[in-house]
Amino acid sequence: MPDLSTFVVTSTTAAIIGISIGVLGPAIAMGWAISRAMDALARQPEAERAIMRTLFIGLAMIESLAIYVLVIVLIALFRNPLLEYLIT
Repeated sequence: MPDLSTFVVTSTTAAIIGISIGVLGPAIAMGWAISRAMDALARQPEAERAIMRTLFIGLAMIESLAIYVLVIVLIALFRNPLLEYLIT
């Protein structure tokens, strides 16, 4: 049984590291996109509608990457295929 607890702790730690690294990229990209959009709005205030529409579509696409990371980490954490081999 000590092998099982070690495996669970290791896979949980790997999931935490994976989610933190996987969300870091989209967070930086969202900040960069918002910064660029604010810069574009300052330069061309008359194009506010087009800039904001494009910004929100881009933010949704970036956020979907973070959600994909979350789903994959949760699958790996709660339905770990290697756990079946370790138990038997």
